[in-house]
Amino acid sequence: MSPSEVPLNDEDLVTRARAGDLEAYELLVARHTASAYRTAVLLGAGPDAEDVIQEAFVKGHRKISRYRGEASFRSWLLAIVANETRNLHRSRGRRDGLALRAAVANPPAEIGEDAAVEAVLAGERRATLVRALRSLPVKDREVIVCRFFLDLSEDETVTMLGWPRGTVKSRTSRALAKLRALLDVAEVRRG
Repeated sequence: MSPSEVPLNDEDLVTRARAGDLEAYELLVARHTASAYRTAVLLGAGPDAEDVIQEAFVKGHRKISRYRGEASFRSWLLAIVANETRNLHRSRGRRDGLALRAAVANPPAEIGEDAAVEAVLAGERRATLVRALRSLPVKDREVIVCRFFLDLSEDETVTMLGWPRGTVKSRTSRALAKLRALLDVAEVRRG
């Protein structure tokens, strides 16, 4: 496929993949690997994230005929990643242990004193946030990850989690309130 033949949107690629064009599906995989990986990690796959996304892409390819186009291909695929991550947890016997892992930015080697202090404080704030997220119930954690860490729209979150729109709205609101309360308690403890 030459660059002028490459479809620019997911719809075209899905249509071609459904018709048996493996290159089109490979382009979809390339386009969505980063989001899929980030989803798996944030939902707790940890070191198994690559295995989870590989299985999700295989299942996505096998089930691409079931994709109806009612939501974006990305949200449909991320729903498969979320399900595979849940399957991973069930197989480990850790239903209650979705662990969020925040990507830690590598600070530049030579930073000034103020920048070093800011980096330490940012790391502490990130660690406090991750601890608070980990202590939330699984469904609260999932909706916060979808809406704020993955920056999914409400429609994409509905598709990914398979919940009714009203449930996504109410759970988001309640989960944020719980998270704020946990962060307030952590701030008070820190003094």
